[in-house]
Amino acid sequence: MKFQPLLALGLTILAASTQAFAGVTLDRIEQKKELVGVLMESYPPFSFLNDQNQLDGFDVDVAKAVADKLGVKLRLETPSWDVIAAGHWSGRYDICICSMTPSKARAEVFDFPVEYYASPAVIVVNAKDDSIHSAKDLSGKKVGLTSASSYESYLNKNLVIEGAEDTQLQYPFENVQIAPYDTDNVAFQDLGLGAGVRLDAVLTNLVTAQPRLTEDKRFKLAGEPLYSEPNSVAIEKGDAQWDAKVRDVFAQLKQDGTLTRLSQKWIGADISQ
Repeated sequence: MKFQPLLALGLTILAASTQAFAGVTLDRIEQKKELVGVLMESYPPFSFLNDQNQLDGFDVDVAKAVADKLGVKLRLETPSWDVIAAGHWSGRYDICICSMTPSKARAEVFDFPVEYYASPAVIVVNAKDDSIHSAKDLSGKKVGLTSASSYESYLNKNLVIEGAEDTQLQYPFENVQIAPYDTDNVAFQDLGLGAGVRLDAVLTNLVTAQPRLTEDKRFKLAGEPLYSEPNSVAIEKGDAQWDAKVRDVFAQLKQDGTLTRLSQKWIGADISQ
């Protein structure tokens, strides 16, 4: 048996299949003339249902801008965060412009072509609370957060921020009772019932918390930000052509001022990267 020709044939087939896979997402988008984005239904000001019962927000507008650059229509899907963050989409979704923080675990199933904004993680408490002033005061407290988020990893003391692995995070708390929620909205509803009634605090990012802090006097910040979160675009792992295209599109959106404009519109400041 001649192993050398068989080996060469096998390598040729493997290379061909890899090249075919490398362009599968962009090919699908161009053939269907449609970009399928995935994000959360209730994560203001990034994504939420407006008064017309339509998806709106920073992430929604960025996704629309990406679709415009690609010359295709946009379709948005809103499964649970657990489904989004688990990956293995099998072609159901093309892109997550959905405020995902990279991590080593997520990097096993996703590629992160672009960091498109950054926001610090903060502790929010009920305005009548006088026991929580910093992270160390979370010891023994019940803290609400979005399920499968970086905040959950932080409270479990195993958060690794992709691209900042050498950053030494501080975990000055013990025995925190983690209360995972599908969305921040329900967590804030429970915190609004009173200090310690259902929750002692909510862990979220400053941009998401800011509208509530401004408009709802039941809430206040506790202490300094805990760490800074880079938020990245996520795509299915292993599609080099789609990865390169996403990088190119976001470079255009940065250069032409679109990301800055949308940041100012929704956040009141330029948080774009």
